Amino acid sequence: MRFTILGPVGIITDDELTPVAGHRQRILLASLLLADGRLLTNEQLYTELWGDEPPHTAHNALQAQVSRLRRTLNRLSASRDDGPSVVTHSAGYVLKVDPGAVDMHTFRCRTGEAREVAGEDPGRAVDLLDSALALWRGKPLQDVGNSPLCHSMALQLEEEYLSAQETRLELKLHCDRTEEAIGELRAISVVHPWRERITEMLMLSLYHVGRRAEALEVYHNARRQLTDHLGIEPSRRLKDTLRVILQEEPTSLLRPRPALAR
Repeated sequence: MRFTILGPVGIITDDELTPVAGHRQRILLASLLLADGRLLTNEQLYTELWGDEPPHTAHNALQAQVSRLRRTLNRLSASRDDGPSVVTHSAGYVLKVDPGAVDMHTFRCRTGEAREVAGEDPGRAVDLLDSALALWRGKPLQDVGNSPLCHSMALQLEEEYLSAQETRLELKLHCDRTEEAIGELRAISVVHPWRERITEMLMLSLYHVGRRAEALEVYHNARRQLTDHLGIEPSRRLKDTLRVILQEEPTSLLRPRPALAR
């Protein structure tokens, strides 16, 4: 049995995805998964499930939600002795589950491994990042609403996703897969026009393959986006990249290096 939160919240058994029915059931399961084996108190779960104004019957209602989740987990793991379980404590609940069964942990494990091997084997690192990004099925925790824990973790995971994308593309450039990376960089820059790291890599990539005019156009488009929508100028790093391209410095100085530090 595996669990998905990198997209809709769901449970996978025998390679078949079972959506979790019920909004509060999804929040409860997601919150317990995000707690990563730590206790979530009753009060924390009241806030996750009902916000700042839980009902007077919140304690009984929470017990009912936990019982329902237990039945779902028991039904789906009936033939397994090592299935996950919700453990009751006096102060709250803990979900006992193998971290490797949660797609978030698998994603983080693969991206971490990619960063470890990137210096010696960038091609292997790209493959690891490809497999990590393939776990995503859309926006993380997309069907649990704005419960505090889920909302904050969704924002963090989206940043981790973009960082992995950026590192993967930088490694492709390091592996001389520049033309392949240019198309992907253009696509991401449309969706995320404020990511200056993407803009910088696209400028350098285009310049590296002799498309200097396009590299300059990328800069000016990005600057218009920043000034028109945010009222700010590009960063010093992006301006330095522009200066290097304008002065036609040798491309050997511009080879992007894999971003290994977090």
